[in-house]
Amino acid sequence: MLEVELLEAFEELPQELRPPLLKVVRAIQRVVGESVKRDDFLELKAVVGELAEAQRRTEERLDELAQRVDQLAVRMDELAEAQRRTEERLGQLTVRVDQLAEAQRETERRLGELAQRMDQLTEAHAETRERLESMSDAVGYELENKSYRYLPSLLERDFGIQLEGRLLRKYLPGTKKGRYVQVNIYGWGKKNGRRVLVLGEAKTSLSKKEVNRFLKHVELVSSLEGVKGEDVVKVAVVHTVVPDVEAYAQEKGVKVYWSYDLV
Repeated sequence: MLEVELLEAFEELPQELRPPLLKVVRAIQRVVGESVKRDDFLELKAVVGELAEAQRRTEERLDELAQRVDQLAVRMDELAEAQRRTEERLGQLTVRVDQLAEAQRETERRLGELAQRMDQLTEAHAETRERLESMSDAVGYELENKSYRYLPSLLERDFGIQLEGRLLRKYLPGTKKGRYVQVNIYGWGKKNGRRVLVLGEAKTSLSKKEVNRFLKHVELVSSLEGVKGEDVVKVAVVHTVVPDVEAYAQEKGVKVYWSYDLV
């Protein structure tokens, strides 16, 4: 009877615990022999049951641990994939930054070429302007020279002015030391018995801005010569001038003579 109960207890044990426990039982049997009581086998059965329960709990904890390990493995895979995507995006960003850096270098190179071209154009413009100014000066000097010859008769015809001497180019001391005021056309004459100062400008073309500049010039020279405004005759000799500028000059008291008048 006891052997049957013991056998039933063995059947409840996991396979891996049976051999060692069987050795224990056989050793006990040799020691106690037939004198072992039924209660002792019951107690042994209870111990075996506790061992089985402990093994069951151990297996449950192992199953839980295995499940958590699986979950952790999944999470690690997710992290690895996220890391891979991050590295891929960083690689793309690096390529983009390199492209932007190359584009910046190309922009700076083109800006350098543009700056060089602008310097060349500026130099060419300065040279062209210098040549144009030289040509304009040459034309202006020609107008001045013709003015000195032909204006006396025109001034007498239009204003009744009798010149005291010849017209000329005049340099007067400026307001600052070492500076001079240049007058293209300068001369003295008499009009109705009053002494008047003739001041004139010879220009290839005339603008309102140049008319205003000439008027300020006249005001300065009149002050230097001690002449009142009403005793100053203002003239401008030009190659060309648009109608509105000519009208503006006449409104300001400037008599305009065209180059073809000097004949």
